[in-house]
Amino acid sequence: MTTTTSGVIFIVSLGAALVAVYRPLGDYMFRVVSGTTHSRVERGIYRAIGVDSGAEQSWGRYARSVLAFSALSLLFLYALLRLQDKLWLSLGFDPVTDHVAWNTAVSFVANTNWQAYSGESTMGHLAQMAGLAVQNFVSAAVGIAVAVALVRGFARSRTEQLGNFWVDLTRITLRILLPISVLGAIALMIGGAVQNLSGGTDVTTLTGGTQTITGGPVASQEVIKLLGTNGGGFYNVNSAHPFENPTTWTNWLQMFLILVIPFCMPRVFGRMVGQNRQGYAIVAVMAILAVASVALTNAFELTGSGTVPQAIGAALEGKESRFGVSNSATYAAVTTLTSTGAVNSFHDSYTALGGMMPLINMMLGEVAPGGVGAGLYGLLILAVITVFVAGLMVGRTPEYLGKKIGAREIKLASMYFLITPTLVLAGTAAAFATGNNSTALNVGPHGLSEVLYAFTSASNNNGSAFGGITVNTPWWDTALGLCMLLGRFLPIIFVLALAGSLARQKPVPASDGTLPTHRPLFVGMVVGVTVVLVALTFLPALALGPLAEGL
Repeated sequence: MTTTTSGVIFIVSLGAALVAVYRPLGDYMFRVVSGTTHSRVERGIYRAIGVDSGAEQSWGRYARSVLAFSALSLLFLYALLRLQDKLWLSLGFDPVTDHVAWNTAVSFVANTNWQAYSGESTMGHLAQMAGLAVQNFVSAAVGIAVAVALVRGFARSRTEQLGNFWVDLTRITLRILLPISVLGAIALMIGGAVQNLSGGTDVTTLTGGTQTITGGPVASQEVIKLLGTNGGGFYNVNSAHPFENPTTWTNWLQMFLILVIPFCMPRVFGRMVGQNRQGYAIVAVMAILAVASVALTNAFELTGSGTVPQAIGAALEGKESRFGVSNSATYAAVTTLTSTGAVNSFHDSYTALGGMMPLINMMLGEVAPGGVGAGLYGLLILAVITVFVAGLMVGRTPEYLGKKIGAREIKLASMYFLITPTLVLAGTAAAFATGNNSTALNVGPHGLSEVLYAFTSASNNNGSAFGGITVNTPWWDTALGLCMLLGRFLPIIFVLALAGSLARQKPVPASDGTLPTHRPLFVGMVVGVTVVLVALTFLPALALGPLAEGL
């Protein structure tokens, strides 16, 4: 069997599995976020934090709850890392330095999991489990909760209420993320992933000394990071490490876990607005963009330009031999189409155009299917922009799902879209203006790509990196931390403000001039708007980086 054939089978089987779970998992998540009954554990949590589970919140209170929870999480995680040496299960590691602790705390609370350190040699078990792994759950749950609040804005009318953040956070964590992570961890352990607290195996190094290899709670943390579409991992080399990703089928499972919740979120959207066909339209946009990205990334890596790649039939540098070129390229596309950041190959070693595809995936806003929750609300913002553009073309007030898209709504959508490009381009310019681009491994177009990738990944809360750049310095940790913080929470504020504006509106009945938003024409328009907006925004930077290198 050829590499291309095996890669096609791998991709088709992955797509078939996602299609199979779309309805059952989507319907289950719909029942979780729409249900009114609470378990005994949930009621206990509400009493402990002083929450009235029957009281709903306006968009402002919902946003303040999100920000307050995230701020407390950031402070707790920062303190945990700074005080690591004084706590249980520290493994004798020193406290994390102030700038790395800041960067890491922001990263995990912002659902990014960018790592400027080697996890196995920096973090003790308590910091990994009680700090980082907990944020893998709750930061992902925050994204789903915000998406659900936006959908409620479309589904409701003449109300200020968007649900209760604390109830959404609790139910999503306990009923969606936790059960699937347990099942996924068991599957990974069957596949050979390590799950323990201390390996304790002494091995002799080349210098004659000894070092202790500690396995750590890898399997469970691996699944948590994948379900939450976070980057990061117990080991610095991430999903290329055999302890985290032992075989080809665990590689397939990891991609499935990365994609399954984001791809099923449109089903939740369709069920909540009472029109399943609207969910099918959104998932169709996701699928078109995802298939195009996976195909192009594979093509660039399997037929890469250059003497050596053409001589051997593929670009093998930086690829894990257990997975091969095609499955590595597919993983690279999947991890950047979502806000995951887990990697099983070295993106910095990709061909010029192959390395450009992960960049473009993140520049699209990670909406195909994007992070858990974040992908759905990002694509709904693009749908709002699309109906606005369509309304201008035919001279009508644009409408989406019975809600008018007026000046306030399009301003909020535009502000949402402009945040990450501003952070990416301003951050990249600042790095070059201050000379901090000198930490890049390469010069010329590839050096620009390394810097551009770092800020694109941080600002879009992805967490992956080209890898050929040293970012563990006070300047880089501070700059990327600010990008992760602003790139996560400013968009959330605009999304919730839009949800509140939509929920207050009176539904507008459909007329002959209403643009049908469930048909192929609208799907194609959303795809076109997404690509054009990214092209207009980032083409100059791409032309100076990967495109120049490729030419």
